[in-house]
Amino acid sequence: MTGPLTSANRVIIKTGSALMASSGTPRHAWLASLAADIAALKASGKQVVLVSSGAVALGKGFLGQKRPRKLEDKQAAAALGQPLLMAAVAGALAPHGIHAAQALLTLEDTEQRRRWLNARATLDTLLSAGAVPVINENDTVATDEIRYGDNDRLAARVAQMLSADVLILLSDIDGLYTADPRKDASARHIAEITELTEAHDAMAGSANSEAGVGSGGMATKLQAARIAFGAGCATAITIGDRDRPVSALIDGARATWIMPSVTPATARQTWLKGHLTPEGAILIDAGAARALQSGSSLLAVGVSGIEGRFEKGAAVAVKSSEGAVIAKGVTAYDAADVQRIAGAHSDDIEARLGYRGRPAVIHRDDLVLES
Repeated sequence: MTGPLTSANRVIIKTGSALMASSGTPRHAWLASLAADIAALKASGKQVVLVSSGAVALGKGFLGQKRPRKLEDKQAAAALGQPLLMAAVAGALAPHGIHAAQALLTLEDTEQRRRWLNARATLDTLLSAGAVPVINENDTVATDEIRYGDNDRLAARVAQMLSADVLILLSDIDGLYTADPRKDASARHIAEITELTEAHDAMAGSANSEAGVGSGGMATKLQAARIAFGAGCATAITIGDRDRPVSALIDGARATWIMPSVTPATARQTWLKGHLTPEGAILIDAGAARALQSGSSLLAVGVSGIEGRFEKGAAVAVKSSEGAVIAKGVTAYDAADVQRIAGAHSDDIEARLGYRGRPAVIHRDDLVLES
């Protein structure tokens, strides 16, 4: 099942603490191997994001602790270890001429629409510039009440945010089994799943409960896969502790593939259609209406006015000059700023707002036409 990875445009790779660090130091040889895989993916035209744990594992030694338990100790270890993690990844990528870019996210960054838009725009910019964003949960400020708790689900949210095609969860086991293969010789490996069911969850929660180290396990990997599945993103669960783990996957190494029935673009359009309740409206001229019908973003030059009051990141209706709703979308500006830039060309937006705004009032990826 290498097709999804071969044809993918955006790939998210998630790696855990045990792969990144050993005895409090980075696993440089393995990182060099992963970097070679990332370079190969980029050379084939793909954009790659790395979601990596390991900050606490690298920083805890400075505190004289084998396993920090109190929240403040974990946060301090993360603060000490995150620079070491980034240095190790950046050092591994540097020989390939690839720049690593740190991005620390919290739960609110993927749950609050305004912060979601900001995070996505930043990551899109980094990917367009050819960098590899290296994402970790911001453990230094996250609390137990407002955190992911494992990077499997964070990686899935990033895949959803970026409309990624493939999510690779590097683990210590080559996928989901019907029973624990370390205890039951009759356990069967499941190579492909096209619909996640409670039966799979039961397998992950019992037979595979020890699969995966760190704070996650097979159960959290299936939870992550379910998030990615809903976003049209295929997920592969495979062994990470081998030479060139992604290349091995492409060459047919054993894995469990969770395959969605829709593409990321289709899944996003379905989500937009089903979840947008307009908080206001943006009025547009006939030229902008034609541009939207042809697949363009909504630019300020085509805006003629607004209705209601709404915040940045709100769901709004897009109305024609006759008052008909022709689309719905997520706005990159609040109502006051949309009013200020209505009719403006992109080069004039900064002068009107006093800051450099987004080129589109509603990006085409955040817009769905009314049927």
